[in-house]
Amino acid sequence: MTLPKMLMIAGAALLVAGFLLQFIKAGRLPGDIVIKKENMTFYFPIVTSILISLILTGIFFLIGRFR
Repeated sequence: MTLPKMLMIAGAALLVAGFLLQFIKAGRLPGDIVIKKENMTFYFPIVTSILISLILTGIFFLIGRFR
C-alpha cells in the first residue's frame, strides 16, 4: 500500500472518530459502567471499548482487503 493511500485511510478514520466523539459527549455511551461513591468515581467504558474494537476491526479488514 502506498503512503498517499495510507494517509487517506488514516484521515478518513480520524474524521469518523472526530464526528462520533462530537455527538457522543466525550466518549460516554449508554451501557458504560459508572459507580459514584462519596469520594470516588469508577468509570469502566465497556460499550465504548466494544464500539472502538468493531470500528478498528472494520478498518483493518478493509486495509487487508485492498492490499
